[in-house]
Amino acid sequence: MSSAIAVSGLRKAFGDKVVLDGIDLDVPAGTIFSLLGPNGAGKTTTVNVLTTLMKADGGTVRVAGHDVATDAKAVRAAIGVTGQFAAVDELLTGQENLQLMVDLSGGGKRIVPELLERFDLVEAARKPASTYSGGMRRKLDLAMTLVGNPRIIFLDEPTTGLDPRSRRTMWSIIRDLVADGVTIFLTTQYLEEADQLADRVAVLDQGRLVAQGTPEQLKRQIPGTHVRLRFTSVAELDAAAPLFPGSTRADEALTLRVPGDGGTASLRALLDTLDGHSLSAEEFSVHTPDLDDVFLALTGHTTEAA
Repeated sequence: MSSAIAVSGLRKAFGDKVVLDGIDLDVPAGTIFSLLGPNGAGKTTTVNVLTTLMKADGGTVRVAGHDVATDAKAVRAAIGVTGQFAAVDELLTGQENLQLMVDLSGGGKRIVPELLERFDLVEAARKPASTYSGGMRRKLDLAMTLVGNPRIIFLDEPTTGLDPRSRRTMWSIIRDLVADGVTIFLTTQYLEEADQLADRVAVLDQGRLVAQGTPEQLKRQIPGTHVRLRFTSVAELDAAAPLFPGSTRADEALTLRVPGDGGTASLRALLDTLDGHSLSAEEFSVHTPDLDDVFLALTGHTTEAA
């Protein structure tokens, strides 16, 4: 699979502060790549370099096969950028916003009704963008990005401030774009979003990449898979706890947390152990690490603290 974005040894500093300290990235064409990291990690600087808005101090960056330092014009022709805040003109209608982008890019007029239909904005097309909801503005913003038919789209926090329904609508649109062969470079603070959408994830912290891989690969690196057993009495909890070395108990909740891989064989062995001692749990559930756990383990804090 060819690379839509290839980065090697990327460095950027502002004065004495090193923001990007030699990072390497490879984003296959037609995939979703998510860059995660706390505030100040260097995500925005990375996007600014990849989109030709900022020059790197070192390393090489190729986007759509073009060097961002020597062929910036060709890079700009191949990409679309949607920032964290919708860049729509609120005095114009949705249709006028799209037509403005068509006029600036020299695209065909036919694309305006096509995009209005694709993003479910037909009924609101002649209304001022100032009357649009947050989700509608984000959809219009992304529709405007597509006017130039970019093959690579950079999405910076695309669902910030959206309600759950609007967020899932945006996820569906992003998946449809990738199905059409578009490459998505996504930055987000919502780890569930990266988990749901991304083919590959990279975690950036203090200017360095601390992990890369599929969401599942990253989650497997973090210990913490366990089975939680809930009993009906403290006596049962007292009897069960010594049977599982390394387990932790919560007396008020009458629960026992037993480390394990959550596999069928280990679950069967756990239940057989309980049965062999005439014990039974009222409830049991398997808990596995999620990307929040990965983020915490790799950066030392949660996204809420980021």
